[in-house]
Amino acid sequence: MSAESVFPQLEALLPHVQKPIQYVGGELNSTVKPWDECDVRWALMYPDAYEVGLPNQGVMILYEVLNERDGVLAERTYSVWPDLEALMREHRVPQFTVDSHRPVGAFDVFGLSFSTELGYTNMLTALDLAGIPLEAKDRTVDHPIVLAGGHAAFNPEPIAEFIDCAVIGDGEQAVLEVTEIIRAWKAEGRPGGREEVLLRLAKTGGVYVPGFYDVEYLPDGRIGRVVPNRSGVPWRVSKHTVMDLDEWPYPKQPLVPLAETVHERMSVEIFRGCTRGCRFCQAGMITRPVRERSITGIGEMVDKGLKATGFEEVGLLSLSSADHTEIGEIAKGLADRYTEDKIGLSLPSTRVDAFNVDLANELTRNGRRSGLTFAPEGGSERMRKVINKMVSEEDLIRTVATAYGNGWRQVKLYFMCGLPTETDEDVLQIGDMAVNVIAKGREVSGQNDIRCTVSIGGFVPKPHTPFQWAPQLGAEETDARLAKLRDKIRGDKKYGRSIGFRYHDGKPGIVEGLLSRGDRRVGSVIREVYESGGRFDGWREHFSYDLWMKSAGKTLPEFGVDVDWYTTRERTYEEVLPWDHLDSGLDKDWLWEDWQDALDETEVEDCRWTPCFDCGVCPQMDTSIQIGPTGKKLLPLTVVK
Repeated sequence: MSAESVFPQLEALLPHVQKPIQYVGGELNSTVKPWDECDVRWALMYPDAYEVGLPNQGVMILYEVLNERDGVLAERTYSVWPDLEALMREHRVPQFTVDSHRPVGAFDVFGLSFSTELGYTNMLTALDLAGIPLEAKDRTVDHPIVLAGGHAAFNPEPIAEFIDCAVIGDGEQAVLEVTEIIRAWKAEGRPGGREEVLLRLAKTGGVYVPGFYDVEYLPDGRIGRVVPNRSGVPWRVSKHTVMDLDEWPYPKQPLVPLAETVHERMSVEIFRGCTRGCRFCQAGMITRPVRERSITGIGEMVDKGLKATGFEEVGLLSLSSADHTEIGEIAKGLADRYTEDKIGLSLPSTRVDAFNVDLANELTRNGRRSGLTFAPEGGSERMRKVINKMVSEEDLIRTVATAYGNGWRQVKLYFMCGLPTETDEDVLQIGDMAVNVIAKGREVSGQNDIRCTVSIGGFVPKPHTPFQWAPQLGAEETDARLAKLRDKIRGDKKYGRSIGFRYHDGKPGIVEGLLSRGDRRVGSVIREVYESGGRFDGWREHFSYDLWMKSAGKTLPEFGVDVDWYTTRERTYEEVLPWDHLDSGLDKDWLWEDWQDALDETEVEDCRWTPCFDCGVCPQMDTSIQIGPTGKKLLPLTVVK
């Protein structure tokens, strides 16, 4: 395929679509390298709209890592909205990159980062618009290698027929290893065609090529075994782990969007991994071990990033940012450094037991004081033991009392509905907790303008977690449980008006559950949904539960399974799970024991501060927990005279 820009054809279509600026490119810090001077070319995609995809840290990091390499270029592409998709099909304009508007089909690698499974239909849209056959088996040596990454890639089986390969774990080193293999293969004249380069990738043990594995099924629909069908292909594929984050201080020059996006800030990942052991949390399980970025490394990244972007807010990101061993010093040092510039600092939701008012005051010193977000997750003490979220209601009330007593007026609490062993009573206790929060807030502040927002999401069991065997609560049961809670809150005459209530119905969770624990047979459902017009399933206004259920009803019966078989059915220890041949480092026996501990309501400590619990990650991946304190201070970068 020609690598000429398609912008002349695209430009004529832009006056006829909404938000045309998202397709124009030219963002501050974007990169366009000469096509003919590079021998390996990547098209990177976050399969969602520009406003969601551009701020994605994973894609932004890989974009920079690849473009720093001589002879390598990376460009970005995002999902186009249905209005532009229709015009592109009508005028035969292919899926394009926003950097130089080159056709995605002209690149060597089409890399997609999936943080959620609900982007699968968007992937098929992009493949089709790019002129790339939907199924890997139909592609030739001239088509890009379609590579999946991101958290959802830890079970890529539902999209196995659509991707050529998947990489699990950290991407910084992995994309460079993949690049060098492709570079060498191309330099040799592409011997053996597509099969050969995929075989070379598979033999590294760190790239999963679904086409090189056969799945055998038992008569009852369960998987019998997954076996390699080529010599030299490993039985299990391992995840990638970057151990020294200070060696990878990316992004150095974050992209500044042209159009409005979901995050308007410069973000720094202050550590990676989490060992709190929340049993529902896939991200915490698959990113082990904990690796902290040093306080000085964080300071340098913030300084360079602010100078490169002009942003007025810095997000200190991780799965549990307040757990960084030097978070207090980091927040104070950054607040001191940027007092005159009025640079605000923010953390994602804060653990109740990691919050203190000194930290909160440092974070809000130069910015606006917005609401605080905490995530108890479970409404009752019993449920928090089941999910290993070791936070008592006393902890929460003490924390919000401190916040309200120091001038905060708004607190948001996040919970889940449908957790294993949950009852109606467990969920109704969410209402009791919210009432107690409001009552304490009024007491300590002497004010009645106290607000508490309760936000509830449906629980979806995820691969590589202790709950990977758990039954999922059905959509109707979820909705009924939440309706009871809503009625309880609204019926409280004294406190109900001070409590906001936001929740998602149970239907999107069932589709997510189908995709997250599905096997290769679910690919037929994804394709049917796509061909029936399914797009942007992560957006409420585009998502169609009925379309997914209709498509599943049409395609799954020939395999003798249905949606309930994948979602509300409990698995046994003996069952071969679709992702068992993908090694996250977690020992399956340890996960099963933790699942049994959950059923027994037994809590497990954080191994950062206690002896090892033998989850398997450190010895199996040859890694180790890396935490401070370093003892260093975040000094000003320039001497003030």
